[in-house]
Amino acid sequence: MLLESFIDYLSLEKKYALHTVKAYQNDLKTFQKFLKQQCDVHDLKEVDYTQIRSWIVYLVGKEITNRSINRKISSLHTFYKYLLKIEEITINPLSKHKALKVAKKLQIPFSQREIEHALEDFNFDQTFEGVRDKLIIEMFYSTGIRRIELVQLKLSDVDFSKKNIKVLGKRNKERYLPLLDGVLKSIEEYLKWRKAILVNKNSTNLFLTKKGDDIYETLVYRIINTYFSKASTKVKKSPHILRHSFATHLLNQGADLNAVKELLGHASLAATQIYTHNSIGELKNVYVKSHPRSK
Repeated sequence: MLLESFIDYLSLEKKYALHTVKAYQNDLKTFQKFLKQQCDVHDLKEVDYTQIRSWIVYLVGKEITNRSINRKISSLHTFYKYLLKIEEITINPLSKHKALKVAKKLQIPFSQREIEHALEDFNFDQTFEGVRDKLIIEMFYSTGIRRIELVQLKLSDVDFSKKNIKVLGKRNKERYLPLLDGVLKSIEEYLKWRKAILVNKNSTNLFLTKKGDDIYETLVYRIINTYFSKASTKVKKSPHILRHSFATHLLNQGADLNAVKELLGHASLAATQIYTHNSIGELKNVYVKSHPRSK
């Protein structure tokens, strides 16, 4: 019952996205299963830190990364904070836990040339899928939205008169992003193709599959990976790298960090600062070329 009420709390009160709630639920059920099988504990309220530490050791033994383990422990921490809040427990067993050390992952953005190559040098088929795929690439690079945000876009979110789009971000926070004239034209063209494939179906989602169903995250990833495999030799080719490229290229061109933060939908400036390493590299190049003592 406590697990069910916690899930309701995340969904209804905290208004977390469905995929986030499912992640919490999966983490807690996995932990619950471990407790029953390895510790003979059947009540989550009876847990102490020794048992949590045993779970961490078990996960490490399964070669699960520290980053993933930290996320799972974060789910537990949120759950026990909730139990404290509703006075089901008096002490959070994770109150003194320290997260496992995680090596910082350096995300390498696409270069401007690679993005131009993907958008301009390939002949996108004049079909529904070709027009849609090009628009998806343009949307990611021109707005910096997340993959789940793109998947959830509705037809009504596009405002042609104001030249912007409404995006539903984390914790159901809305933000409005400007749309370039070229992107607006691409949307107009795509909408003609979208209308043509909707036979005996009705969807409010902006992006669809060729069968007229709502697009899904795995397909979006596949689209980006397919096109950028032809345009780039970088190891990682994903929607997130396009988001990273959007932020990095704006900062390289002198955009204000706070403005980029708002565009990305970050809650804190610290989250945006991970995108500054490339812009700092650009500044160093300018510095070396321009400073009179650099010769």
